[in-house]
Amino acid sequence: MIETLTSFFQDNQAILGMMAGFSIVMFVGSILSLPWLLSLIPTDYFVSAEPYKVEHPPAHPVIRIIVVSLKNLLGWILIIAGIAMLVLPGQGLLTIVMGLLLINFPGKRRFERSLVRSPRVLRSINWFRGRRGKPSLLAPE
Repeated sequence: MIETLTSFFQDNQAILGMMAGFSIVMFVGSILSLPWLLSLIPTDYFVSAEPYKVEHPPAHPVIRIIVVSLKNLLGWILIIAGIAMLVLPGQGLLTIVMGLLLINFPGKRRFERSLVRSPRVLRSINWFRGRRGKPSLLAPE
C-alpha cells in the first residue's frame, strides 16, 4: 500500500505540484479578497425576501448576458476548486460557499438569507465590514 502511494506521488509530481500551487493561490486570494467583497454588499441586501435589484444594470442585453455568464463561470470554477481544496490545502468550504453565492440557481436568495441568519456568520461579516469602515449589514426578517 505504501509503495503504491509512493509510486503515485512520484509519477504525478508535476500535477500535484500545480494543484498545490493553485490551492495556495486560491487560499491567499480568498483571504485578501474576502474583506473587500464583503464591504461591497449593500447594508440592506438581506432584509427583503425578494431578490435585490441592482440600481444600474448593464444597458445592453448582450452585455448583461456576458456579465451573468462570466459570473456563473467564475462561480463554477470556485465550486470545483473548493471541492479540490477539501483534500488539498486551502479553504474548501469557504471557496464552495463563495462559488454558490456567485452562480444563479433556484432558491439562491433563500440560501443566502438562511446563511446570514446565523448570528455567528452575521457577526463575522459585520466584523470584516467594520474593519473597512462600512456599516453593519441589517439582519434578515
